[in-house]
Amino acid sequence: MNAFSYDEILIGHAYEFTADIRDEEQNMFCRLSGDVNPLHRDREFAVGRGFKDRVVYGMLTASYYSTLVGVFLPGERCLIHEMELKFTKPVYINDTLTIRGEVTEKNDTFQLLTIKATIRNQLGLTVSKAKIRVSV
Repeated sequence: MNAFSYDEILIGHAYEFTADIRDEEQNMFCRLSGDVNPLHRDREFAVGRGFKDRVVYGMLTASYYSTLVGVFLPGERCLIHEMELKFTKPVYINDTLTIRGEVTEKNDTFQLLTIKATIRNQLGLTVSKAKIRVSV
């Protein structure tokens, strides 16, 4: 876990990591959230609606933005204040995701950072984008 102070972080500071999406994560998220929508649980249902397989929960993939800022950039001194999020493509079981964030703004008065982040799949396709505001 990183523990950057506000002063140690510069505009342009970036970090990325990867995560493999497996059936276990999908099942755990279902249990935690209570979301039993068949789009996420039933392959036949999802395929019948034009998807190639069950769709991974969007909020499961978005939870990696929390990991990005809470563990890596800035890390343990981070508190999320706001997140603007857009899902651009579906994620499927067995996808490998690359989560990347870059500091684009600093507010010295309130010690706030703005981090633009993306999640891409193993094909390099952007599956979501976020603008995250955090305090340090």
